[in-house]
Formats: sequence, C-alpha cells, structure tokens
Amino acid sequence: MARKIAYWASTGLLAALSLLAAFVYLSGSPQAVEGFAHVGYPQQLRIILGIAKGLGAIALLVPGLPKLKEWAYAGFTFAWICAFVAHYLANDGAKAFAPVILLALLAVSYVTRPASRQWLQNEATG
Repeated sequence: MARKIAYWASTGLLAALSLLAAFVYLSGSPQAVEGFAHVGYPQQLRIILGIAKGLGAIALLVPGLPKLKEWAYAGFTFAWICAFVAHYLANDGAKAFAPVILLALLAVSYVTRPASRQWLQNEATG
C-alpha cells in the first residue's frame, strides 16, 4: 500500500507541476520568457518544452501505453538534467538545484510504478 501511495503522490505532483509549467511556457508568461533568455535558451525551446511537458504529464497519468510512459520518464530526465546544467552555468545558486529535486521525485515515481505501467514487464507477459 505504501508503494502505491508513493507512486501516486510522486506521479500526481510531477504531473501537476509539469502541466503548470506547460501552461506558463505556452502562455508566454514574462517570467518564462525572461527565464529562458537568462539561461541562454531560444524562445522556440520554451514552446517545444511546453508541448512536451504537457504531453509527458498526460502520458504518465493515463492508463496503458507503457512504452509511451518510458519515453515520458526519459524526456523529463533529459529536460531536468539540462535545466540543472543551464541554471548552474548561469550562476543561479541554490535555484539551480530545483530540477535535481524534480529528478529525485521522478525516480520515486519510476521505481514505485505498478507492473501494469512498466514497459518491459508488459512485453514479457504479452
């Protein structure tokens, strides 16, 4: 039961934060525009990441589609590693470590997910 709670708490929080980020990125919020400029990213990447984060959050929440879930986990991993590096190189101090916290939460979601949401488990059974 604790594993199920850990999975849904971490996954739900990640999905909510990712959907919020997607909205902020796609709405052209001044903070998002300024943040991308601050780390040296082009604004086109803000749009791409906004779409990807929204779709990734949905992929993690909907039942089935285990291969798509693997891609979502991988995409979030790459995005947050890049965000950490970008903020670190921009001398953002402790703020640079926020993506690392999200990566830890993502790891909890990944290792506690039920067998029905695992790609390799589904391939072996069926």
